[in-house]
Amino acid sequence: MLELDAERAVTTIVAALREQLGRLRRRGVVVGLSGGIDSSVSCALAVRALGPERVLGLFMPERDSSPDALRLGTLLARALGIETRTEDLGPALESVGCYGRQLEAVRTVEPDFGDGWKFKLVLPPLLEGERLNVTRLVVADPRGGTRTHALSAAAYRQLVAATNYKQRLRKVTEYYHADRLHYVVLGTPNRLEHDQGFFVKLGDGAADMKPIAHLYKTQVFQLAAHLDVPAEIRSRTPTTDTFSLAQTQEEFYFALPYAQMDACLYAHNHRIPAAEVGTALGLTAVQVERVFRDIEGKRRTTAYLHAGALLVEPVPEV
Repeated sequence: MLELDAERAVTTIVAALREQLGRLRRRGVVVGLSGGIDSSVSCALAVRALGPERVLGLFMPERDSSPDALRLGTLLARALGIETRTEDLGPALESVGCYGRQLEAVRTVEPDFGDGWKFKLVLPPLLEGERLNVTRLVVADPRGGTRTHALSAAAYRQLVAATNYKQRLRKVTEYYHADRLHYVVLGTPNRLEHDQGFFVKLGDGAADMKPIAHLYKTQVFQLAAHLDVPAEIRSRTPTTDTFSLAQTQEEFYFALPYAQMDACLYAHNHRIPAAEVGTALGLTAVQVERVFRDIEGKRRTTAYLHAGALLVEPVPEV
């Protein structure tokens, strides 16, 4: 169901990028490179559409970034022949209080948290039974021991709000270079992320063009192979690269491997019965129904992220 005619998909996206850039009256695109599959495919599509000379790749590391992000992003940039810039966001994040506010929230449940400690946020697995859909904090001490804590609602919100500085500062930096070069900012969310609200409002959710937002993650991997994205990037497990402790997107948000999540989202969108989906995926109908409910729940709770500014009266667009 999710198999693409890759060449046809590339041709369609390339034509759209060229038309959209002309409509916006800009010269090229800026794309933040994370070493992940989505930014890599988006960048490769931009190069196919515009040529490498009109694509700027940005590396935006900070204190908690994985070294793989810069290494794999550099691997992609060299393969595509694009210009890149590196912007160290650590000092700016420190100055606005990102790390200090994270630390304050973590210490509400782990008072000893300090130098050498790491943390991440995780959700319980989705298929193992009815569970509270509550995010928990995992901390690792310098000796390698780990503990899991429940957070108060206030501490959880503070931790997420402080962390969101990272995505928003990255976007501010992308727009600086876009304004400087008379370029646009290229967004990199896939359909799964866009549909399920896996982005920060006015952070990684902000962009002028989003070339793969209609594609399921599985399909993005198909395009990656077709576009000769380096094999090491294609084989990398999708990560958030947000917290100091290594973390997959499955742990943090989806609570299900992306291939199963894609299939369930497609099935839900096309009203395919849960029993039929379960047979195809090796799951029970009850488990699939649980995923369907989670899809709807995430759509409800993240609707605000998609909403634009509300007006008192309609203002006609010029």
